[in-house]
Amino acid sequence: MKVVVVGAGAAGLMAAAEANKNGANVVVLEKNPRPARKVMITGKGRCNLTNDCSFNDFLENIPRNHKFLYSCLRSFGPRDIMSSVESAGVPVKVERGNRVFPVSDKAVDIVDVLYKMAHGCRFRFNCAVTGVAIEDAQVKGVYVDKEFISADCVIIATGGMSYSKTGSTGDGYRFAKLAGHCVTELVPSLIPLEIESKDCKDLMGLSLKNVTLSLIEDGKTVYSELGEMMFTHFGISGPLVLSASAHINKPQNCTVSIDLKPALTIEQLDLRLRRDFDKYINKELKNGLDELLPKQLIPYIIKAAGLSPNTKINQITKQERAQLIAALKGYSLKVSGFRPIEEAIITRGGVEVGEINPKTMESKLCKGLYFVGEILDVDGYTGGFNLQIAFSTGYAAGNNLRMN
Repeated sequence: MKVVVVGAGAAGLMAAAEANKNGANVVVLEKNPRPARKVMITGKGRCNLTNDCSFNDFLENIPRNHKFLYSCLRSFGPRDIMSSVESAGVPVKVERGNRVFPVSDKAVDIVDVLYKMAHGCRFRFNCAVTGVAIEDAQVKGVYVDKEFISADCVIIATGGMSYSKTGSTGDGYRFAKLAGHCVTELVPSLIPLEIESKDCKDLMGLSLKNVTLSLIEDGKTVYSELGEMMFTHFGISGPLVLSASAHINKPQNCTVSIDLKPALTIEQLDLRLRRDFDKYINKELKNGLDELLPKQLIPYIIKAAGLSPNTKINQITKQERAQLIAALKGYSLKVSGFRPIEEAIITRGGVEVGEINPKTMESKLCKGLYFVGEILDVDGYTGGFNLQIAFSTGYAAGNNLRMN
């Protein structure tokens, strides 16, 4: 059986390796001069290859279509990729949040392992697939420039549209549509957010830890989590912000609310403020919050509370203290949009999963055509979940190819 894999990323290499292991004659086509360009930059060059959490915890980190992953995750989950990598001579370690990295902290080691796993496959680099040949709802092969390559099965592993410099330019979506598939709306995900207020630019570089970020879209809270974030020249970024972005449909309809003191109730925070105010009773408000907030943030919280920074603490009323508490428990920022999709970690949307067999990744519309990885309409939060989706779907396809 001849198999063509389009794309030599994480999903494509896994699919190719498994297909080859099962006796298929595998050709891998890649537009870049080297494999797994995107894997090289994941985890800031360290490669967060998976998340060593339970099956149920993993699914909780998949905001949409997580049921589609039941079968492939059961067949090849986090422990399986960890074992595969270590068996190939690259030890791994588990860090905070169950994130898994190679001990070497070098993404290239993971790329080398994936390439090694696909040993026996034929690779063609620097070649662009221009189309997929389909006849009578059966795949026949692919077109590479002016050349036709016949195949019994074609696995599309072209990725999404994020980080286009790594080769993810959305080619696979066009192939899917030509095969009759529905491609859901494509939007950036796991991406920093642009904010209307100029406050963020002034606060650029400030990181906040142990805060709760809530995302409100059209008046409804769609995400709320404790963690870290930071201010940038354009708005906000960091783990909390990236995860929140996965829930946004229309960024212009969204507001971010930051609870700067999530460990304290309103009553507890009021007591804390009163103690601090007693200590600095003769100072101005702008000089009385140093023990509660980063100095850089103080003027903006005071402004959000509608108070004057020059007000003497001994003159602050109960109502004004309540206004300050409200600002501390809900510092609000209006979202103006996503950053460009080139800055997104992943693309949200893709081939409609209802049109794909979840056990095999084969198209329900076209025999012998498979879709794996980011091209599918399924994605997760940061922390290794998206690479694991690539590995699991690639494994499923490589082990369940249609025998003609």
